[in-house]
Amino acid sequence: MNLQIIIFSLILGAGIIFLPATYAEPAVSIVMDKTTYSYCERLFYIIEVSEVTGDPAIIHIRDEVGDGGSAIPIPISNLQTPIPAIIPFEKGLFQLGKYFIDVKYSSSEFTIEFELVDSNNICIPQTVKMFFVEWINDNMSDGYMMDAIQKYVDPQLIEIPFEITDENIHEIEIPEWLKKNTGDWWAQGLISDNDFAQVINYLIDKKYITSHKTVESNI
Repeated sequence: MNLQIIIFSLILGAGIIFLPATYAEPAVSIVMDKTTYSYCERLFYIIEVSEVTGDPAIIHIRDEVGDGGSAIPIPISNLQTPIPAIIPFEKGLFQLGKYFIDVKYSSSEFTIEFELVDSNNICIPQTVKMFFVEWINDNMSDGYMMDAIQKYVDPQLIEIPFEITDENIHEIEIPEWLKKNTGDWWAQGLISDNDFAQVINYLIDKKYITSHKTVESNI
């Protein structure tokens, strides 16, 4: 073999041996089963990464004009991290239109969009659910619980046919079994807002919930 070729091969081989190792940047993406949502539904997506680096994924959700909440760090300990929304989309809190989810992980970035469309769905506001938890824990009276429902829940979902005043608010009673059974199920998300609303409407219609004290009956 030609001496120059041998020397060149040795130099080239040495260069390959001592070249600094190069690594691909960890990739990140967001996977969504659906990209169209309506009121009362909960956003759900999965953050996928190519490797776990110890860095958090930084999530930012914005609307079409760029408005959005603060960036949220999400700890990443697996290649897939499911992110379920805590609260559903509510009228008054979320405008219809397109939204974007931006994620940054290490030096990689990814954006995906989804759309919130109009629907006839009516849900019970999260504020009322917070009141309900207080009621279940005996930190709120029956009357004040019904007052919160009357003020914040769409009457198309739950209609309270009597006026709640300072005079009768302490006279209103809700059957105890609702607190022990149906209330717990609803607060934990085991039954829908619509199912829970039907129970409340039934109790009102049958006079188990009225604007004055009644003798509680078992159903």
